[in-house]
Amino acid sequence: MRLSRFFIDAPLSLGQHELPETQAHYIGRVLRHAAGDAVQLFDGSGQEFLGELVEVGKKNVRVELRESFAGLAESPLRLHLGQGLSRGERMDWAIQKATELGAARITPIVSERCEVRLKDERADKRTAHWRQIAISACEQCGRSVLPQIDTPVGLAEWLQAAKADLKLVLHPVAEPLASHARPGSLAFLIGPEGGLSDAEVEQAKTAGFHAARLGPRVLRTETAPVVALSVAQQLWGDF
Repeated sequence: MRLSRFFIDAPLSLGQHELPETQAHYIGRVLRHAAGDAVQLFDGSGQEFLGELVEVGKKNVRVELRESFAGLAESPLRLHLGQGLSRGERMDWAIQKATELGAARITPIVSERCEVRLKDERADKRTAHWRQIAISACEQCGRSVLPQIDTPVGLAEWLQAAKADLKLVLHPVAEPLASHARPGSLAFLIGPEGGLSDAEVEQAKTAGFHAARLGPRVLRTETAPVVALSVAQQLWGDF
């Protein structure tokens, strides 16, 4: 039987802990765990903790952590994904898969052809939603460190702020990824559903980005990060 694994948004240590209400409800009421069940917890620090549920009530769950160990190592390639903002499930999918593929940071990008516009409270709510998607992906895939999920920013702001050894913007007319030397960090810019305009691609090049292609086919905005990060991890990371 697979051991249940949960992220706890609070520092963990050996000994007894009362879990936050949200996790307590999920563990006790949704999954129907009982006292005596073994669990594995992580807090995003890179450490994993094994323990046992010692109390499971309607609103509270207490766990005793008895062993700690280093979690799954992060990829040697630090990946920063700048993902063009897209609608609903497409953006959720991109963030989920980028997390599974080892992205260290994900920034939603507002560009010319974006069909979604988020401001203030709506942007904060969506960012919290995306962070929960990343948490669930980490729980599933075994990552012990959460990626940083940023609030949406404009393309020009992100281009100036992005720092990496190698910065790439996907473009159908460009050199393949394998033509670049191995970087220690990589920033990847991927357009929204309507793609990046020619002017935006040139803007990225002016900011130090190199145009790169993944192959002869045009990929959807939610497919492109899966392929791009997989290829990058194969070339320079831990695949």
